[in-house]
Amino acid sequence: MKSMDPGKNQPAGEGGTADDRQYHRGFLSRLRGYFLAGLLVAAPIGITLFLTWQFLGFVDRRITPFIPAQYNPNTYLPFGLPGIGLIVAIIVLTGIGALTTLFVGRSLLSLSERLLHRMPVIRGVYGAIKQIFQTILAHKSEAFRQVVLLEYPRRGMWALGFVTGTTEGEVQNTTSDEVVNVFLPTTPNPTSGFLLFIPKTELIYLSMSVEEGAKMIISGGIVTPPDKRSEEQQDIKLVAKSNGDAPTVRAAAVKERKRDPA
Repeated sequence: MKSMDPGKNQPAGEGGTADDRQYHRGFLSRLRGYFLAGLLVAAPIGITLFLTWQFLGFVDRRITPFIPAQYNPNTYLPFGLPGIGLIVAIIVLTGIGALTTLFVGRSLLSLSERLLHRMPVIRGVYGAIKQIFQTILAHKSEAFRQVVLLEYPRRGMWALGFVTGTTEGEVQNTTSDEVVNVFLPTTPNPTSGFLLFIPKTELIYLSMSVEEGAKMIISGGIVTPPDKRSEEQQDIKLVAKSNGDAPTVRAAAVKERKRDPA
């Protein structure tokens, strides 16, 4: 008589055979993998398009009403054309920039600033905003061009920060150390944070770009940029083991690694 495998001819019953259950688990695992792969591809694209659409809509809702009807393409089209407000804003800002290079434009700008400086509250707000934009948009500005590692909020705990400049004025003159302005952003909203004045010797300048640092902060550490340094540099530990309140930044760490801002 031929021997028979009892597992192959066994009725499926409630749970089926072991092969059926294995097949179902493999099939569901593949579906889950396909779903996650599709999510990884579609989610960044979808979120980017959504945010772009929201931004264009925000600008259009505030700029388009000021466009005369005869010059507004949406007047003649059966559908709304997104981005008209943004294009008009760019053209207007470019025109204002060109106008300020002329004598008439400089005169109007000087007159406007004198009027603003006579207003008690507005002059302070205007002066601060103007100084911020001049600092950030300056070609030689070092604001937000370097990522640093700093011990915060206590020894042995580390945080990412962005160098916004060298400390000057009363703050620097009050301290004996050479102090650096560091912006410490919060997660996942990097637009809020803390301004810290930290001695340069207690900062570790990282080789990652500002964009990579911002991605790491926004993602809460999920997106971690690779270490682009050489193997020899990676073997050099710039931070000693945590030991209570003892300093952990080694002497080699105070040497700032310069890199191309671009």
